[in-house]
Amino acid sequence: MTAFRRLWLAHTISLLGDFVALFAVQVAIVFRMHGSASDMASVFIASLAPSVVLGPLAGMFADRWNPQRIMIASDLARGLLVLLLAWAVTVPQICAISFAVSCCSNFFAPARAITLPLLVPPDLLLAANARMQQSMQVVRIASPAVASTLVGAFGEQICYAADSATFLCSALLLATLRHTKPASRSSSRAMFRELAAGFGFLFTDSRFSFVVFSMTAGTFAAGCFGALASVYVRDVLHRGPPLLGMIGMLIAAGTVTSSALLSSAALVRRDPRRLIGCGMAAVGASILLIAAEPTQSAALIGSVGMGVGVAVVVLAAAVMLQGQTPPALRGRVSGAVAALASLAQLAAMLLSGMWVPHLGIRGVFALSGVLLFAIAAYGLLRSPTKCPIIAQGTLYATTRTESEESCAF
Repeated sequence: MTAFRRLWLAHTISLLGDFVALFAVQVAIVFRMHGSASDMASVFIASLAPSVVLGPLAGMFADRWNPQRIMIASDLARGLLVLLLAWAVTVPQICAISFAVSCCSNFFAPARAITLPLLVPPDLLLAANARMQQSMQVVRIASPAVASTLVGAFGEQICYAADSATFLCSALLLATLRHTKPASRSSSRAMFRELAAGFGFLFTDSRFSFVVFSMTAGTFAAGCFGALASVYVRDVLHRGPPLLGMIGMLIAAGTVTSSALLSSAALVRRDPRRLIGCGMAAVGASILLIAAEPTQSAALIGSVGMGVGVAVVVLAAAVMLQGQTPPALRGRVSGAVAALASLAQLAAMLLSGMWVPHLGIRGVFALSGVLLFAIAAYGLLRSPTKCPIIAQGTLYATTRTESEESCAF
């Protein structure tokens, strides 16, 4: 088994455990504790909040320490923490445990972002990220059936034990990896001086400023849809949980299909910024369709379109960030991107509910779709027609005029 396959398998096993445990948490809060929607929202906020502050800090340590050891330590810590959910009897206790698990996860993500380019040649990064994305969506589709079976037969505690076991399996697989990045011996003072380097690189380097802006604004717009999707199904379409589940499955199916197509050699040569613009336009058009046509068929078609667009944006951005970020900055850049994405999701959760009384659910969806279209138009018009592309494992530039000098890949 190749090193990448072991990393991919560890990622997939761990994801399955995470989604199973999340299902069990929802069952515990909604059915056993008779909690409200705000109780569930508090759990999601507790899971997102650490990334806003801890993401850049975790990225800094990932750049300085051995990323393999960081991933293993994160898995082992999370494996112990999720077991505590079996004894949680109140929503605040679940929030506290979710917060702690999220803190550990914030160290894992940048370490994996550093490790993947060490295991995969540059010309295969897109295919590798596509495989990771496909795994996440397949697990998202399959996990409700697995989790509901386990909860029905053994109760929600078995899901927490299963999640803990997946973290242990992931740690064992990661322990077999071999890579060439040694831990840095820089002083603590130097480490903290470079804490903001990830943000500085993203916002001052012209290659990445559009990617950061697009990902943050796009996450906010899509987050508004995600925060209100269940209410839209209930109050606008007058349907129940089966349709909501079908929407989630179709978004995942669209993502899997798009990821498979994007991994083809022809698309590897496209300008990532153009792909991001096209993906934003696809998500925006899908949300606008759902806002304009409050029917079940429009919701299902729009769900597929959102999945396709999200895959395009995520994969193009991942390849650009992983393949073209200086190796010494990969952890901090990954942490900075995670912090901005989490901040956008938190803002979407808070603001979308405040806007509904004034704009209505469909009005908020329409506003989100227009925002995504504006981002797409900006990216497609700004992106040059001739830009460096990826081929044969190296980065090279096509012939360009002086006016195109700002575009450097």
